[in-house]
Amino acid sequence: MPIVRIYAMLKFTQALTVILLFSCMSLQAKILIPMDDEQSDHLKAYGLTYYILEAGINVDWVLNYRGGSFITDDLEFIRRECLLRDISFLRISDGEHESILTEIQNSNMDVVLLEKAPKIAVYSPPSKLPWDDAVTLVLSYAEVPYDVIYDREVIEGKLQDYDWLHLHHEDFTGQYGKFYRNYRSAAWYIQEKKDQENLAISLGYSKVSLLKRAVAVTIRSYISRGGFMFAMCSATDSYDIALASAHFDAVHAVFDGDGLDPDYNAKLDFSQTLAFENFEIYPDPNRYEYSNIDIPPSDVPLQLNAASDYFSLFEFSAKWDPVPSMLTQNHRTLIQGFMGQSTGFNRNVIKNHVIILGETVNTDRVRYIHGNFGQGTFTFYGGHDPEDYRHFVGDPPTNLELHRHSPGYRLILNNILFPAAKKEKRKT
Repeated sequence: MPIVRIYAMLKFTQALTVILLFSCMSLQAKILIPMDDEQSDHLKAYGLTYYILEAGINVDWVLNYRGGSFITDDLEFIRRECLLRDISFLRISDGEHESILTEIQNSNMDVVLLEKAPKIAVYSPPSKLPWDDAVTLVLSYAEVPYDVIYDREVIEGKLQDYDWLHLHHEDFTGQYGKFYRNYRSAAWYIQEKKDQENLAISLGYSKVSLLKRAVAVTIRSYISRGGFMFAMCSATDSYDIALASAHFDAVHAVFDGDGLDPDYNAKLDFSQTLAFENFEIYPDPNRYEYSNIDIPPSDVPLQLNAASDYFSLFEFSAKWDPVPSMLTQNHRTLIQGFMGQSTGFNRNVIKNHVIILGETVNTDRVRYIHGNFGQGTFTFYGGHDPEDYRHFVGDPPTNLELHRHSPGYRLILNNILFPAAKKEKRKT
């Protein structure tokens, strides 16, 4: 056979290969990661999405579609990661993709473009283990990278290096978690108090409550400049209490060695707080509650327990309310409740501008809220561990392998992807 003809046949074969390759790519153009009941591991799906963003690949978050699913490019490394992490996915053609977009256009759904993996910081004492806090536990399980920072890093200005900040269930009032009544003689409590006092002095503060207030104010400045802050349990109400009481002593002498201002409730400055106003604080060291911001299960006019305690998520229009829609994406609208030092927020002390995302129906107990402050946002989530109804000091860690479909933990992970969203939502 002549060389010219052989060469022509090779060129034809190469061209045909290219045509077939592009043909296959058009038939299998996208990967759909469903987030409804067809997903084999809801929690790891968020970690995969974060991993894709880290690789420089955009992801579409399809709000209100199949539990808040994700669509991205059909790439071999993404398929491989899905298999390695046991995450359900579907390869869809251009035609199927267009059909989904058409369905979205004619319904209460929308697409938000995720563009960049946010850099995450967890505000937590260095001595704490990942399972001491639901957020660090689920970030570790989902394989989402994060840095641990604490008071020193905050005071030294390191917050500017991060897009998203989670507050470990901290006590920002300087009352050591109000564990005085039950644990003041425990070795761990004595050591923690000593460590906190030494840290405060090393940073130039005469007592812990002053350091914590300075940290709270610094975090508020971080939010106002565009930061995203998420907090759970006692880091929610104690944070606003620290802001409201920043200019007077609201701490009992057993904690800081000096007197409590007798007009403590009258002097609270609610103009300084993020989410709450018109509340009253409880400085009594023998009372576990910080204030009337929290409504514990014992105060709810329903006999709540692990079998009956649920809260409902609000359903938002993805087209008109993309932010609360992102924060409430789930395969369930009814979420199993769970306790914490701060479990449910009193509806009567929530500021008017704050969006209620989840509540215990027929009560004043709100579980999940979100708001804007300056150029940034904050989200507060009541309770300690979404899969441990009554978490006590020293309890073993929750095994998330057994809770890979946890709707309560999904709410946490919605928040880590929220900062990755394009500022202006993309229209379908």
